[in-house]
Amino acid sequence: MTHEEHLAQMKKDEALKKRGAAAMGFDQDATSHHFKLTADGGIIEVLVNTASDDRNRNAVRSHLKEIAAAFATGDFSKPFATHGEEPAGVKTMKANTPALTFLYENVPEGGRVVIRSADAAVIAAVHDFLRYQIREHGTGDPLS
Repeated sequence: MTHEEHLAQMKKDEALKKRGAAAMGFDQDATSHHFKLTADGGIIEVLVNTASDDRNRNAVRSHLKEIAAAFATGDFSKPFATHGEEPAGVKTMKANTPALTFLYENVPEGGRVVIRSADAAVIAAVHDFLRYQIREHGTGDPLS
C-alpha cells in the first residue's frame, strides 16, 4: 500500500466511524463488531470492549433490536447510512424479506442479530452482506 493509499484508507475509516456512531448511537471505538457466516445465514454481533461499559452496552442492544425489526420489514437504511452506499446482498435480501428471519439476542457484553433462511440464493446474499461488513469494519472475521 502506498502512502497515499494508506492516507485514503485512514480517511475512509474515520468517515465510517463517524457515520456509524450517528447511525448506530454508540461509540465505535468502545465496541467491537463481528460478522459470522453460518450454514443458514449468519450473525451480526456487537460487543463492548470494557465489561463495565453499561452505557454503550445498552446502546448496542437498543440498536441491534432496531436493526432486527427494521431488517424484518425490508428496511436496510441504517447500513446505508453507516457505509454511505448500499452494502452487497441488500437488494436480494430486500426482495426476499419473507424468506428471512431476524432474531435479536442479548449476550453478556452486548447483543447479536441471528439471520436465517432456507433459500440458498437468499443465504448467499446474506453471506455477501456479511462479507461486505467484515471488510468495511475491518473485523478480521472469517470470510467463509
